[in-house]
Amino acid sequence: MSACVEYGEEALDWLRARDPALGAVIDAVGRIHWEVERDLFTAIAHHIVGQQISGRAQAAIWARLRAGLGTVDAPHVLACDAETLRGFGLSGRKVDYLRNFAQRVADGAADLAAIARLPDAEAIAALTALRGIGEWTAEMTLLFTLGRPDILSRKDLGIQRGLCLLHRHRRLTPTLFARYRRRYSPFGSVASLYLWKIAGGEAPLPHQRKDTP
Repeated sequence: MSACVEYGEEALDWLRARDPALGAVIDAVGRIHWEVERDLFTAIAHHIVGQQISGRAQAAIWARLRAGLGTVDAPHVLACDAETLRGFGLSGRKVDYLRNFAQRVADGAADLAAIARLPDAEAIAALTALRGIGEWTAEMTLLFTLGRPDILSRKDLGIQRGLCLLHRHRRLTPTLFARYRRRYSPFGSVASLYLWKIAGGEAPLPHQRKDTP
């Protein structure tokens, strides 16, 4: 079930004040809708399907999976044999990840409701303890399912590209990225939405010198 996270002018004003270059992009683009998938199982399954493939391929496989299962939840995944899951377009490894995830949810080893209540760092640790879930997937789950307000992922290439284009960096060291993360906190998630727009060529870049964080 999808929904939109509402964020106020406080977040935009904070980002404008902390980073005038990003502020110029915010003013040019306007408010971005922050859409989330509220069902945690569905969101994680969708991320597993999409690992290391194009968005178009992910959409096609996900459509076949949803049509085949009817409902993407633990009982339906476990009721489907591995060969049928592979027939939807999943690799053998992803079938293993998906079925293992479903089994852990079904037997209570992975309590998704409890994970949803954890602070960011603890929720990421709990998610990455699941087979096939890395740090990037966990961070995207927090941002696009749990609607957490302060997620700026160093693992995300779009975020890195957006920052490099905005501030004319050739590359981002971990130390430099950490400075931006502190600069945008506690509204890193909203900053991420605009950085993805920049990375995708959907936002005009201000003509200015590179800022020093």
